[in-house]
Amino acid sequence: MTARTTPLTWLYAPGDRPHVVAKALVAGADVVVVDLEDAVAPDRKDYARAATAELLTDSPPVPVHVRVNALDGPLAPRDLEAIAMLPGLSGLRLPKVSSPSQLIRIAHRLTSLTGDAPALYALLETALAVEHAHAIASAHPSLRGISLGEADLRADLGVREDAGLDWSRSRVVVAARAAGLPPPPQSVHPDIRDLEALAASCTHGRALGFLGRAAIHPRQLPIIERAYLPTTHEIEEAETIVKAATRDQGAQALPDGRFVDAAVVATAQRTLSLANRCR
Repeated sequence: MTARTTPLTWLYAPGDRPHVVAKALVAGADVVVVDLEDAVAPDRKDYARAATAELLTDSPPVPVHVRVNALDGPLAPRDLEAIAMLPGLSGLRLPKVSSPSQLIRIAHRLTSLTGDAPALYALLETALAVEHAHAIASAHPSLRGISLGEADLRADLGVREDAGLDWSRSRVVVAARAAGLPPPPQSVHPDIRDLEALAASCTHGRALGFLGRAAIHPRQLPIIERAYLPTTHEIEEAETIVKAATRDQGAQALPDGRFVDAAVVATAQRTLSLANRCR
């Protein structure tokens, strides 16, 4: 994935509300996630699946992922059969993945349906899933990313304060990196009105190593993107470091006394690559 297409925002929309999905597709998100799981009432599941299949028969204006129903339930096989082969599908988000074997079974099932499993993204939503984070992240080549489902994880752990999830967050960030996957996006911020709290939470997530965030309302998108794009000062610092590394190889000190080595240069290059999104 190139710098210009590195996603920072994933906007969820309920699959049983085609008009909401249509608005989401033009809201400015990098990826739209059509949800067949938690956002859809049990008596609306069949309609949501059919409406989503109709959407994906054409190529939507932005990449569309679909979050299917629970993998151990009766609805997920129907979801996969209905949408896995459609041309408008860019990825499948698999909820409540708890083990590598579960992911491998799904990948094999998809391969039997399509000949080649589509891009898969695993949501880790239980304590067991967090314990298995690296094994899941490295379970199958079709897996393109992992992330936390914090609402379910919070309930599973009995966590009351937000800081109680930080260890699990860091565990998933490290697991993704160790498996060669992109940095995970943050989980959704449930309060769509408190944009200040969203911005503060994004700043904290960025410090932990996340990249981007899922959203549940279009008004959250610019807050997330602004939080995760490099600032002007960060871009200027990165340019200074890269220029210095171009002139002289190996470790060196900048005029202001900062020490620069290969790891610092790599970080600066990532900053400039991400900054290309807005140029």
